[in-house]
Parts: sequence; structure tokens; C-alpha cells
Amino acid sequence: MADHARAVIIGGGVGGTSIAYHLAERGWTDIVLVDRAELTSGSTFHSAGLVGQLRSSVTLTTMMMYGVALYRRLAAETGVDPSWHEVGSLRLASSQARFEELQRQASWAKTFGLPLELISAGEARDRFPLMSTDGVLGAVWLPTDGWLDPSGLAMALAAGAREKGVTIRTHTRVIDVGVERGRVTGVEVQLRDGSRETIAADVVVNAGGMFAPEIGRLAGVIVPITPMAHQYLFTEALDGVHPALPQLRDPDNLVYFREEVGGLCMGGYERNPAPWSLDGIPPDFNGKLLAPDWPRFQEIMAGAVRRVPAIADAGVSRIINGPEGFTPDNEFILGESEVGGFWVAAGFSAHGIAGAGGIGRQVASWIVDGEPELDLWKMDIRRFGATYRSRDYTTVRSIENYATYYDIHYPNEERRAGRPLRVSPAYGRLATIGASFGEKSGWERANWFESNAAAGDETLRPRGWAGQHWSSAIAAEALATRRAAALFDETSFAKIEVAGPGAGDALQRLCANDVAVPVGQIVYTQLLNRRGGIECDLTVTRVGPEQFVLVTGTAFGNHDLAWLRKKTDGDPSVLVSDITSEMVCFGLWGPRARDILGSTTHDDVSNDAFPYLTARRIAVGHAPVFALRVTYVGELGWELYAGMEYGPALWDTLWEAGRPHGVVAGGYRAIDSLRLEKGYRVWGADITPEDTPFEAGLGFAVKLDKGDFVGRDALERAPRPERLLRCLTLEEPRAVALGSEPVRIDGHLVGRVTSGGHGYTVGKSIAYAYVPAEHGVGTDVEVEIFGDWVAGEIAAEPLFDPKGERIRS
Repeated sequence: MADHARAVIIGGGVGGTSIAYHLAERGWTDIVLVDRAELTSGSTFHSAGLVGQLRSSVTLTTMMMYGVALYRRLAAETGVDPSWHEVGSLRLASSQARFEELQRQASWAKTFGLPLELISAGEARDRFPLMSTDGVLGAVWLPTDGWLDPSGLAMALAAGAREKGVTIRTHTRVIDVGVERGRVTGVEVQLRDGSRETIAADVVVNAGGMFAPEIGRLAGVIVPITPMAHQYLFTEALDGVHPALPQLRDPDNLVYFREEVGGLCMGGYERNPAPWSLDGIPPDFNGKLLAPDWPRFQEIMAGAVRRVPAIADAGVSRIINGPEGFTPDNEFILGESEVGGFWVAAGFSAHGIAGAGGIGRQVASWIVDGEPELDLWKMDIRRFGATYRSRDYTTVRSIENYATYYDIHYPNEERRAGRPLRVSPAYGRLATIGASFGEKSGWERANWFESNAAAGDETLRPRGWAGQHWSSAIAAEALATRRAAALFDETSFAKIEVAGPGAGDALQRLCANDVAVPVGQIVYTQLLNRRGGIECDLTVTRVGPEQFVLVTGTAFGNHDLAWLRKKTDGDPSVLVSDITSEMVCFGLWGPRARDILGSTTHDDVSNDAFPYLTARRIAVGHAPVFALRVTYVGELGWELYAGMEYGPALWDTLWEAGRPHGVVAGGYRAIDSLRLEKGYRVWGADITPEDTPFEAGLGFAVKLDKGDFVGRDALERAPRPERLLRCLTLEEPRAVALGSEPVRIDGHLVGRVTSGGHGYTVGKSIAYAYVPAEHGVGTDVEVEIFGDWVAGEIAAEPLFDPKGERIRS
């Protein structure tokens, strides 16, 4: 065995073999793939093999579409047939809510060019004659979906990798991962005969499936995966079943079907999942299955009989019960960990066969180029914070995801498992005054306050899905912010300190805006990748000559922290620290904000003494406060930071001072409405690593003449943008876009919605979308919302206070 490799890949399932194949395709040949047993002996061999392309995100759908294109050609390319059956798929709606979901999917598919068609129950039965149409309201048909042999797929990818120079070693178990000074150095392996060898490596990829947490611990990396027992069965031959029979999914009955040797393969996702071997997977569990659990399968069987009655009398040839790795959010875990060079590609959550092609391509591109081709934040290992060091927390979240796998997940739906976990010092105060809490990154956050609902207007409730998780309190809080003032608990906002003699130079090199500013100045900026795409979107406050505080969104703190640490790695003059849990933050905004704050302090908070985009240390009541004159709602006001221990007293001081001025407690849903009216972007939706500041309308925050910074060369070389992020207003105020809806101009599809909502001050439904640059303000547009094309136009932005007079008053 070689004693050195450019890359060692751990795991011989579809993930590991796909990464090996794609790395070799990119020109890497010094690659060793090792597996503890035989190839496919983990979860791959007992997967059902279904491949569906339309998924919950743009990125995931794009990856699945690539996978299908790859699977079509593998047999001819490698000589190993993965048994790709492009038979198409049907997804049924057995409830009105599900039919609305299918309408949304049919609209969304148009933006990808997927030939998905919304059809009747009868048309679905024409394609799958064994199904009963009882209760079926409709279906979607996607002819390019299919299924394959999972083991055959891994073998084909392995054959292709070998042809390109990859070395594959089976019965080679990794027993240690070398790490020095925060970077991987290689692996120690144990061979079949018990001997041990060391392979030095620049890159190690943990593609160990359900064993990935165990492998991660060898490197000191947490990989939050829970093995869950998943069951399906094969029937004996049935009349009417043939090789061209499409896949069938009926999520309302929790079941799926496909053809298998003249019979049916049938499985599903039960409500009472079974986590397995939480104390550690037996070391000899290779190529093995679990004993069938018929009692737990009864719920699935009942749903199957309702939809395909013939299965009730069919003979069962075998039942498969095998463990698969599920993550706390049902998304893949991909990317480089906090240990440099140690990568993870695991946690495929029952859609790894469909995703294997895209996983391999994206991880390989990420390793070779330093960046993935797509926005992979929702799959990035960095999205998980310290809370997932708790196995119990990981497990309860994973169980919840499995149990609700086939549920309709409405926008703004809140999860319940593992809550509450992280709370602000003002949590009790907020609960007392009627907070309706949501959760993000483990933090409890007020979405709205039901105590404000009576002051709102119920007739503004959006129609359809947008009105599912909504309260008239959202409108009341948004309008109160514009008319008087609102107090928001923003303690969950991520705060990052960058300090040291080299801090200023490092940030100047990483930020697109000029952050070489005096102490006490605040700068809004993006941090870019080499392509000029937006990796971070945040504010930078210079606290001292060698100290800066960066504030970013709750969900983006782990990402931004990792980005900064990676880009400053090896520089002893820069220290990057997460200080989120050290400080409470309350946002006080609205035209009466100065009156309220001024009544609590002896410090001068006049516009002359405390102008916009500056920061000062003041006292509020008895509490020392670091005050930032900044806003995410487009109103006069401050973000007020203090040590956590001052939180309750600070809230009480501001709340009591605000009551004579009409202050209300505000939630994050009001913030979202207010930011739409001001055109403030959301990273991960409106702006991503695939979008440049010039495309996103953020050119004002780019200073090309300040000197070199990451992404500057790409921006300077780039031609004039062909597409621009535009503000759309819709003619129907209660028709609210949720994201990903298709947009057309003159009957031609031009883009998809990035985010949307209702602007209660302007009285309009607002959406943002990238459209061809030639379409300017006043252009008529249409947005498809649940099958209806809603008219609108491109509007000048921002819709509210276009000159920014209120925030500077």
C-alpha cells in the first residue's frame, strides 16, 4: 500500500466512490479509497434505489439533475451497468393541502426546465394501473426520474475511478486520523491480517456513512448523524407489473413503490421511527441487515394497501430492514471541517442514491478549486454549532425529521424537538407578554407577540400557504415600528470579534467595502469568494485600533466564523472569536426611538452627537451599553449590546421608558416585512455565493479603488451583469410569494423569486427576483403562485423612504 496519497477517501459506498470518480475526473490521480469491508457494505447495498430530482432547494435539485445525466452514461463509460431504469415517477395528492404542494412543485419545476406535469388521478392510474384513485385529487408526473441498483452504481463509479488511476483498498479499516496544528496529516489503517500502516495525505474525506461520526471523532470533528432503521419489502410477481412501471409516491399515505422483477418494492417513513445503535455501531456490522420489525411496519403496510389494494394479497419475497444515517435537518453533511484538509460527505438521509452524482461532483470541485460550484450552505458541515456535540440533541432532532419525512413543510413552520435550548436573558419577559417563539440555530426567538394581534388587521392574512403560520400581530408590529417604535430582542444575532495587530489588514483584504475607518465607525460589507460571489453579508464595527466586531444573521454565524478563520489561518497576528453568547442585543427602532433612548441615559444621543453608522459606549439605566446606530428595518434607531447579565434590567429599562411613547414588542416576522420594504437583502436567499454584489444591487458597498481584496479581480474582469436582482410588486396584496416561484415577462420565463412577503406600510405584496438586466422599472411581470399567474411590475427600490431620510434623522 502506498505510504502517501494526495487524498484518502474513507468509505466505499456511493458517496465515497462518486467523490473518487469526480476527483480523478478533475485530474487527481494520487487517490486511495479505503473501506472497512467490501464496497457497498454499509448502507448502500440495502438502499431502495429511487432517484427523484425535484427537491426542496435549487441547489439540491440541480445536483439531482446532474446525477440523472451521469447515471445515463455510466454503463457505456465504465462497462459496469448500474441498471438505470428511467421509468418516470408519480407523486400523488391524497389531500387538498398536498394538491397545493404539487401545484407549487409544478410551478417550481418550470424554472429548472424539468418536464414535470400536473395530471389528474385518472391519468396517474393510466400510468400505474394497480393504484386505487380513492381520495386522489391529482398527481405530478416527471418522466426523467427513475431507479437503479445502488450497489451497481457504486461499482460503476468505482470502475470509472480505477480507470482514472484511483487505488481502491477493501478490508482496510481507518483506526486513527492524524492531525497536527489544526490540519490533517493522514490516516492509520488496520488491514485484514491485523497489521497496521500509515498513509500520509493532504486531504482526507470522511465518506463513512453511518460510521462517519465514529471516523470524525478520530479527528476531533463532530458529525451529527443518527442511524435509523428503515424498512421496505419486495413482493412476489403481480399481474400488471412490468419493467416500465413508474415509481409511485403517496406521501399522505407515507409510502413509495417501484417495480422489482415483476413484483413491487414498497416502503415508507413511519411515524414511530427506530434509532439504532446509539452507543456505537458494532465493528463487525458490515454487509448486514437488522431483523424485520413487522409491528413497526404495519402503519406503512396499511397505507400501501389503501393505495395499491393488490399488495394485500401479494406474497412477500423478503423484507429489508437496514440502518441509514439521518441528519438533524435531513440535509447532507458536506465540506471541510474545522480541521484543515479533513472533509466530510455523509448523512445522506435516505436520498443519497439520488444525490450521489451531484455530491461527488460538488465535493470534488470544492476540494480542487477551494469553492463548490453551487451554494452548498444548507449542506455545509459548518451549519452545525456546538449544540450538536450533544448526542441526545442530535438524536431527537433526527427522529423528528424521520417521522415527518413525508409531511408538508410549510414556510415559516417551526420545529419542536429539543426546545427550548438557547434563550435570551429576556426570554421570560417576552413569554409573559405573549411571544410566539420560533427557533433558529438553537435560539428561541420571538416571531411575533400574540398580545399585539388585536391591533392588527386579520383581513391582511395572505391566502394559501403564506397564511398558514401568520398572525395579524405581524402587521401591527410592523406598522408600530414605522409610526412610533418597537423593541426587538436580537440576542441571537451572531457576533464575531476579529482582533490583533493584523486584524485591520486582514479585514481590508477580505471585505469588499473599505473597513479602514476610524474607531467607532460601522461599515456594511460583503466578503466575497474568488469568483466575486457573496460568501458573507454583515456589518463591521471598529471598536478599537486592533479590534473589530462583526454582526451577522443568527443562522450564518457558524458559516461566517469558519470563513473568517479559514481565510486568516496561519496568521498569528489575527484572532477570530465567537462572542455571540457574551452579549445581549436589543433593537430599538422607530421615529420615537431617540425620545425613548434619550430618557434612559445621560449621554447625548442627538443626531449631531451620535450620527448614523457610528458606535458609542453609553449607559442605559444602570447598564453599560455598546450602542450601534444601525438598522435592518429602515428606521431611526440603535442596536444596544450589553453583557448577558445586564439583559433583564436593560429590557425592563427600555420597555418602561418606551410605554409612554407607544412602544410595542416586535418579532422577527415584522422585521422581515420591514426589510423587504427597504430592499435589504437576505444572505442564502437574495444573495448567495453564486451572486455578485453588482448583480445583487450592492455595488455601493464595493470599493474597487481601495486596493486588493478577495474577489476584486473577478469583479473587475466581469462584463456588465446580464441579470439583476429586482423588486417586484404584485397587484394582489394577499397573493404572497414564498420563494422559488417562476417569474415571466411577455410570456417568457425569466427567473424565480428569491424571497417575498407583504409590506404592511406600503400595502403591497413584494417579491425579489433576478431578471435579465434589460428589464427596468415599470416592466410588467407575472409571478406564478400555486398555479395562478399574478400580475405585477418591476418597482423602483427601496419602496419605503427611498432617500433614507428616516434612518439618518
